[in-house]
Amino acid sequence: MSCLTARTGRQRQRYEGHLRLVSGCIPYKFEKSVGGSNCSMEKDLLVLMISSPSRDDLVFPKGGWEDDETMSEAACREAWEEAGVKGVLGETPLGDWEFRSKSKQNSCSLQGGCRGFMFAMEVTEELDSWPEQANYGRKWLTIEEAFRVCRYDWMREALKKFVTALPESRENDTIKELEERPLRPISEVEHQMPSQGCFGSHPSIQQLAT
Repeated sequence: MSCLTARTGRQRQRYEGHLRLVSGCIPYKFEKSVGGSNCSMEKDLLVLMISSPSRDDLVFPKGGWEDDETMSEAACREAWEEAGVKGVLGETPLGDWEFRSKSKQNSCSLQGGCRGFMFAMEVTEELDSWPEQANYGRKWLTIEEAFRVCRYDWMREALKKFVTALPESRENDTIKELEERPLRPISEVEHQMPSQGCFGSHPSIQQLAT
């Protein structure tokens, strides 16, 4: 029987200057459905998000990148620990984003700064039990649904990167429509910082008016 214990503590946590390094992923799958006037079979793109007991909004699995694992291994571990899925990870991250952790977003100190790297993961296995099952629920959503309920603006940006990276995705029009809608109040999202990471420049995330 495999051990269902999640890693805890930050003794092995990687840092880059004052930034805590974080790795995560957007788990996805294609689900067949009947659509169109001729009732043909289509493939719907779904992404997996996780919830916490005290909140209604959702996030993608992510967590600290530790010094005894690669960035990819950390993303796979977090997907298993938090969402109970395994799969095929993209070879390179969708991008990287700098942000402040929620507990430190109002602090003027350097503590709480993070740099998050997000991958795409095509899910091949959904487990019935996983280490943090008591803390996180999981839910498959369409791209439009995920964009609406996503807790953080930087994760929405990662979701857009994910969709545009998929060849011939039908979801790009949905993303364009959703981008024109107002963002969530600043109290409900993490404080954003512009990022230029190791994998090239990324568009800065829209700042909200106070």
